Amino acid sequence: MPLIGPTGRPVSSVAPTAAAPAPAGATSAHIKDASLETFAADVLEASRDVPVIVDFWAPWCGPCKQLGPALEKVVAEANGAVRLVKVNIDENQEIARQLRIQSVPTVYAFKNGQPVDGFMGAIPESQIRAFVQQLTGGEAGASHADEVLAAADEAFAAGDLGNAAQGYGHVLQEEPGHPRAVAGLARCYLQSGDLERARSTLGLVRPDGAADEAIRTVEAELKLREQAAQAGDSAPLNAKLAADPNDHQARYDLALALDAKGDRDGAIEQLLELIKRDRKWNDDGARKHLVTLFEAMGPTDPRTIAARRKLSSLLFS
Repeated sequence: MPLIGPTGRPVSSVAPTAAAPAPAGATSAHIKDASLETFAADVLEASRDVPVIVDFWAPWCGPCKQLGPALEKVVAEANGAVRLVKVNIDENQEIARQLRIQSVPTVYAFKNGQPVDGFMGAIPESQIRAFVQQLTGGEAGASHADEVLAAADEAFAAGDLGNAAQGYGHVLQEEPGHPRAVAGLARCYLQSGDLERARSTLGLVRPDGAADEAIRTVEAELKLREQAAQAGDSAPLNAKLAADPNDHQARYDLALALDAKGDRDGAIEQLLELIKRDRKWNDDGARKHLVTLFEAMGPTDPRTIAARRKLSSLLFS
């Protein structure tokens, strides 16, 4: 049964559309341009009341045209919890010289009249939101998408794949390629056993999100599911190992078979035993597969932590 998206169509047919870029110079009560004459009041003095983000930009700067609208969008949504001041360095070279701005875009955050944080270059909107959240102590930065994703994650954890997929699909309609939404929707397909749609969904992630941890986790899980589909029955493999404990291929295949049946702990145990017996077997195949398991479970999973400790003990003993 296909997963249904927020528009009533199957989620697989919910094709994300290009997001409309925020207009440059978006107007907001909390966003303004500054000059040498107004910088002290707009930034230094104002930052004693509320954090102020300063965007140093130039009309000829391509990355500035990407970063500026995203900054404006996040600050406008913060509704006064933070302010944005934009400084054109071509028109305000003295400010750039005093603050030692060497490239654009450069962003500084001010509190109590002092710079407290910053970054250089264009960064994704998700990182801008994290920057604002940290700057405001969590008061601002969270988006509507974050709220929908949190609800979708809860639905997925509860086994409600339909509502989870609707939530992830809704976010993808608003923010095409959003890494967490792509990963979440792909997980729904994985959970329903549709590996083909899971893989095609992962292909929707935007370029700057391809290395996101959520994407890597689902990619690893997909790889394991595809390998598990080729695993044989565990009974004959156990028999082979009983006859010859050094049948490394049988032990490796048993690990795949156990994982296919949902016994990941058993799979880890067999892979560690194989590494113990012959760590270089099949071009380090057991260790590489174990690393894929770690990626699928995530770095904070207790199974990952325990197995990594055992693996280190084996490799460095």
